[in-house]
Formats: sequence, C-alpha cells, structure tokens
Amino acid sequence: MEPSAARPAYAAPVPRTQPETLTVDLPSGLHVSALTWGPEGGPLAVLLHGFPDTAHTWRHLGPVLAEDGWRVVAPFLRGYAPTGLAPDGSYHVPALVHDTLALHAALGGDGRAVVVGHDWGALVAHGTGAAEHTPYAAAVAMAVPPAPALFPRGLGDLPLLARQSLLSWYTVFHQLPLLPERVFSAHVARLWRAWSPGYDPGEDLEHLAAALPDRAHRKAAIDYYRAAPRRGALPPAYADLADSWLQLPRVPLLYLHGARDGCLDSRFAARLVELLPELPARSRVEVVPSAGHFLQLERADRVAALVRTFLAEIS
Repeated sequence: MEPSAARPAYAAPVPRTQPETLTVDLPSGLHVSALTWGPEGGPLAVLLHGFPDTAHTWRHLGPVLAEDGWRVVAPFLRGYAPTGLAPDGSYHVPALVHDTLALHAALGGDGRAVVVGHDWGALVAHGTGAAEHTPYAAAVAMAVPPAPALFPRGLGDLPLLARQSLLSWYTVFHQLPLLPERVFSAHVARLWRAWSPGYDPGEDLEHLAAALPDRAHRKAAIDYYRAAPRRGALPPAYADLADSWLQLPRVPLLYLHGARDGCLDSRFAARLVELLPELPARSRVEVVPSAGHFLQLERADRVAALVRTFLAEIS
C-alpha cells in the first residue's frame, strides 16, 4: 500500500559532504557554474538537473558517488544562475547536449565518464548517449524516458495519452508570452506539490529562487518549453545534434521512474521495457515505489543504490 500523500514516504538522508564549486568557460561562450564532489582524478560523472530545479537536486546522490571515487560535477544548466544565460539565446535540447559534450572535453573526461539526468536533464542524457561518437560510457535518466517510449503506438494508448494530456497542461501554459514568468513562484510551487505528493520542497524552492532571481532567468527556464517545438529556430552550431535527443541512447542506460509521479505517468516506464531489446546490453528500467517525480530527493537511498549497482556493472 502506498503511504499517505500527506507526508513524504521516506525522510531524506543528510548529505554526507558539502559540495565545492567549479566554473568552466565553454568554447560557445557559456559560463558554467557547477557543484562538485569527489576526487579530481576520478572518472567523471556529470549530473544534470531539470525543471523547476537546480544542481542542488543532486545533494544526496553526488556525495554517494564521490565515495565510490567518481568526480561528480553537477552544472547549473544554461539560464540557471550562477551559470550564464545562453549566449546565443538557444534553450533547445541539442544546445544542452552540446554543453554536456563540451563539459566532458573541458573537464578532461575519459572513456569511463557517465551522464546522469533528471527531467530536462534526462532528455539531455538521452541525447548525449545517442550522439555519434559520444565520449560517455553510460547514461542514467530519471522521470522522462527516451522519446521513442513516448510516441503513440495505436488505439490502445488512448487512455494513457488522455491522462498524460491532463498532466501535461503546464506545457501548453508555458507557451504563453509573459504570464508564466509573472506567476512563476506560485506556479512552480504548485508543480512541485502536484508532481511529488507529500514531499516538502521548501529547500528546493529556495535554491530555485536563487538560481532564477529575475525575469530574464525565469524567462530562460520557461524558454526550454518554448524552444522544444520550434526546431526550425535551432542555431546551426547544434545542427548535428538536432535529432539525437529523439533517439534511443547508443550506450547502456539505467532508467528510473517514480511510481507516484504526478508529472509523467509511470506506465511510460513499461513502454520503455518493451524497447529494451533495442538498447545496448546491461540497460535496465526500474520503477521506484513510493516516489514521485523528484525521486532522487524522495527516495534518495534507493535511487543511490540502483545507480551505484548499475555503474559498478558497466565499469
């Protein structure tokens, strides 16, 4: 039986260590700020947050991976301070994939590197894992499966797609000019409550307010949604990555989804299970009980155990 939605299923563990900060200037002109844990000489693990969230979402997983010897780097994505606004104005997923590939080079990553992503970060992890000649050895994604698992397949999908259309109302709202930015604070607080019932997002909303302190930054976060359907506006610099995020990764994938996710129906995880034969060996799908959309915060210990086991298997 699922626990009451009135409280979190599990108390989040206390982070083992506080992160250090790292800054990197990418060749694109983007100034990136990141939280980092672990030895500088360890294999690289790049952890990507989603919306409406920040790099602090990895405050539990980051120290755990660092204990295993990983050099964990959790960047604030373009538009989320202290990382800069996009120099070219692009918040398309291929631009974020480009940033993730550039981070690997800038940080001296090798063939052991892995990419981990949640929500928008999951889309970027999929695209990074599908990119031709990707330097990452594996991908971990949470809460949003690869696009082929989301594509309609027939009349039998109608009940699932009808429910998902109701859950995804906010994606249409985000296409409106100005209004989402004006009601941003109340809007994102509502999303956190709906997407992860019973979880207290107070600390996370404080981090979000610091990362999106003004209208320009809040607009950047909403522009992720406005950019997604406007593929024709993708800058030429990212043209070779235009379709990678719509494909299955070419590296082993661990996909995790919360059973109580109020953002994306957990039945999409079952659809990805059907696609496992098309993914590289050692790919896995796990639905995490008693967790909503922000499973890395709600069930931090369980998520960490699954990620650690997967990374040990592919190392």
